[in-house]
Amino acid sequence: MEVKTPSPTKLLEGVDVSPIIRAYFEFNQLKQLYRQGWLKRGVPKERCESVAEHSLGVAVLACWLSEAYYPQLDQSRVMRLALIHDFGEIYGGDIIPGDDISDEEKYRLEFESVERVFKRLPNGGEYIALWGEFEDGQTPEAQFVRQVDRLEMGLQASVYEHQGYENLGEFFGSAREALLDPNLIELLQEIIELRNVST
Repeated sequence: MEVKTPSPTKLLEGVDVSPIIRAYFEFNQLKQLYRQGWLKRGVPKERCESVAEHSLGVAVLACWLSEAYYPQLDQSRVMRLALIHDFGEIYGGDIIPGDDISDEEKYRLEFESVERVFKRLPNGGEYIALWGEFEDGQTPEAQFVRQVDRLEMGLQASVYEHQGYENLGEFFGSAREALLDPNLIELLQEIIELRNVST
């Protein structure tokens, strides 16, 4: 996995700190971890978003979209799911298609990461369960955030294309395959139509 800098948790080796400080240093790894798919498609490191930037984008979109279209969803739960959905990548890495890792192995690595980060926290079991809820995708909130996760990828692909990076069509296709909600599909279609707008 390509990262901006080594894991900040190395600073804490042999140091006794509170669980929240340790968890924050672990979370900080997501700020250092590039989104590997963009790197593999030619986005240079100095322009490549981190996993944490993606997670923030998902949270912002989930907030706006849930308030605009889905007021029946538990807004607090939506935000919490969006903010922690990538915590499995802290130690598991940003595993992408083509990495030759099975879905089962990816889940195992990410679950171990989530458990490692959250088990020390007050209410850590609740965070582990929340991440599991996102992965299972059975609740309305988890289904919604899972789709927003892919929609955000489509938006970022659009931004990159308008910045001059090419051959990102597969990201739009991947996003479309994941979307079931008509409102989100309509937004993705609008994003795709922007591909024909010259910059």
